[in-house]
Amino acid sequence: MSSTLSRHTGVLSLLVLTFALSPIALAAQAPADTARNSEAECNKLPTRSERNDCEEPRIQTRTIFLKNVTEQNDANEIMIAVRNVSDPGTKIYMLSMENAIVVSTYPEQQDRIESLIHTLDRLHKSYRLAYTITELDGDKTVSTQHMSMVAVVGQRTSVKEGDKIPLATGTTGENNSTQTQFTYIDVGMNFDATIEQQGDGVSLKSKVEQSSVGPTNTIAGVAEPVIRQTVLEGTSNLTLGKPVMLGSIDVPTTTRRFDIAVVLEPIK
Repeated sequence: MSSTLSRHTGVLSLLVLTFALSPIALAAQAPADTARNSEAECNKLPTRSERNDCEEPRIQTRTIFLKNVTEQNDANEIMIAVRNVSDPGTKIYMLSMENAIVVSTYPEQQDRIESLIHTLDRLHKSYRLAYTITELDGDKTVSTQHMSMVAVVGQRTSVKEGDKIPLATGTTGENNSTQTQFTYIDVGMNFDATIEQQGDGVSLKSKVEQSSVGPTNTIAGVAEPVIRQTVLEGTSNLTLGKPVMLGSIDVPTTTRRFDIAVVLEPIK
């Protein structure tokens, strides 16, 4: 009788211990099962908004720093491109002060978006533009000027060489206390260039301006200089190493003219 009672007591203790440990085991499995069930259940919801709200706890935020982009416009274009090819629920922001893009989305999307950003974040090509301005009188060369600049694709580059000439703009006061006000204008050579990559070639938007001071004219008792100016502005397609004539300008009332040419050279 004592032996039978001991066996029953042992079995009862084992059952009690088993039931006591079962909730602990179930609790240990619950988080993983819940996470899997939560993702599956979220995908079954009828609208995107409901699915986004359901999966909100899974969203991660990552900051991706741009290493090669220096222009704000280029950084904005990268952000727009990434936003357009990403899921509409992905949140993408630009941090201008940090030169970085912040992405908030699901973990499985983060690596793909970061890879795309690094692919677009690359250095622009640089070229050397060599201008030649030839002044001719009939068939005779009077003078030749050369100027070169380094231009980066997509960025505006300008060079100025010359003087600043004062021009009287007005006077203030009366009798002995009058004061004359002046403004200054640039006189000399001005070059302005923007290049864009076009397949195997380059498109050049260029403005070349040459100005000089002529005889003075007296206007309202003030001697004002006459500014002579030659301007050539336009867009041309360039090929590496091949000179391109941008234009030829005749000087009025003379037999002189200016021929303006440019050569595009790669920078290694």
